[in-house]
Amino acid sequence: MAMTIRVLAAVGLLLGVPAAACAATGAAAAAVDPGAGEASGGRGDEKLLFRFKDPRIGESSGLAVSLTRKNVIYTHNDSGSSAQFFAVGPTGATLATFTVAGAAARDWEAMATSIDPATGRAVLWFADIGDNLNGAWPDYSIYKVPEPTTMRDATVQATRYRFRYKDGGRNAEGIMVNPRTGRLYVVSKEFAGSVYQAPAKLRTDRVNILRRVGPAPLMATDAAYSPDGSMFVIRTYISASLYRAPDDLVSRVSMPALRQAESIAFTRDGKSLLVGSEGENSPVYAVRLPAAATAGQASASPRREGASPPASRSAAPSVAPSAASAEEEAEATKHDTGVPGGMVALWVGMAVGATGLIAAVARRFS
Repeated sequence: MAMTIRVLAAVGLLLGVPAAACAATGAAAAAVDPGAGEASGGRGDEKLLFRFKDPRIGESSGLAVSLTRKNVIYTHNDSGSSAQFFAVGPTGATLATFTVAGAAARDWEAMATSIDPATGRAVLWFADIGDNLNGAWPDYSIYKVPEPTTMRDATVQATRYRFRYKDGGRNAEGIMVNPRTGRLYVVSKEFAGSVYQAPAKLRTDRVNILRRVGPAPLMATDAAYSPDGSMFVIRTYISASLYRAPDDLVSRVSMPALRQAESIAFTRDGKSLLVGSEGENSPVYAVRLPAAATAGQASASPRREGASPPASRSAAPSVAPSAASAEEEAEATKHDTGVPGGMVALWVGMAVGATGLIAAVARRFS
């Protein structure tokens, strides 16, 4: 049995390893040496911003841009760490470390920022939604904390919300909050992924039910809303997809080759994406979005604490492609995976091979 468990663990790593994805896209060299592509800047639309300098940030699994301070980015570690997050400056140096009281860190996988409609204050969300056994936990927790008002080490108090999927437990690594409505969404990490919507009003006295509202790309590792709420992004290990709605694809965006691509966030102006990776001294890149995708966006400036929340805006502006491209986009949206077909075939092949290996080992040691 112990051998079988070890094989299962190895298979799990195999199916999630992003190096294979990088190889499939012709980026094997950068996967072996993540610094190889930094000097050239790739295609010219990606830029290395910094590397995390703090050795405590060894598994950065979420990114969020401060809503109240310029040049401040928040991050947290993956499973195996404590309920803690870091404020990081533009050089990658840690500005402050915050402990989250009233929270556990079973498997934190994502974070987001938003404005609390009730108070008009900026808040941070931390999602304890990782479930590698796809249904091992009776419910999942997402914590809300006020964004710190000073850049000094401190303890912040969390409000805990418990969640359960209407259609059964699953693994997830992405959350996002619509800035227009304040509504929370969870994006699952599966071969047939989904976007789940939380109730409009979250309750602390009972479990909140997450309901599926649309598809998500294959093996999504993070998600984020644009500052003006006109679109959102879902990333995978090798690409990102921009949407106006879960069934309305705007564009796909190539991502830098990273060792384990885990996190994504919009810059304050909504013109670029910040993307990060796990690993000690891991990099954070800025990836410029296509001009057509950002047309009509409203830029955001730092909010003063206690300011009134923004008024709800009208529907997102339409980006009108040519007739031919619109037809292609509609067809692509139906079967969107966010990764090339070859990558899907590779993962499926690996899964089939792994299943045979597990069966053989189980027979040998039973």
